[in-house]
Amino acid sequence: MSDNTQQPSLIGGHAQYVKGAAEGVIGSVTGNAAWQQSGETDKQGGIDAMKSASQNRDPATDGYGKVEEVAGKLSGCEGMEKEGAQSKKE
Repeated sequence: MSDNTQQPSLIGGHAQYVKGAAEGVIGSVTGNAAWQQSGETDKQGGIDAMKSASQNRDPATDGYGKVEEVAGKLSGCEGMEKEGAQSKKE
């Protein structure tokens, strides 16, 4: 029996990455090394979560189609864009 609450989330990974990027910018602007380090840690955690979520994901059945493709383009995430394109329903 599969428990989806324990599965890494692709969307959650993206959110964590964006949070880390924002923290990094704040740290850079203010010169606060703790914010910069926290940003890098969150970005890496987001990348790891996205990789983990993608390993067991079949874009043909688990993808979000055009929405995911556009979100990937807007965020600059090539993997998200590619999986969205693969999961588009014809």
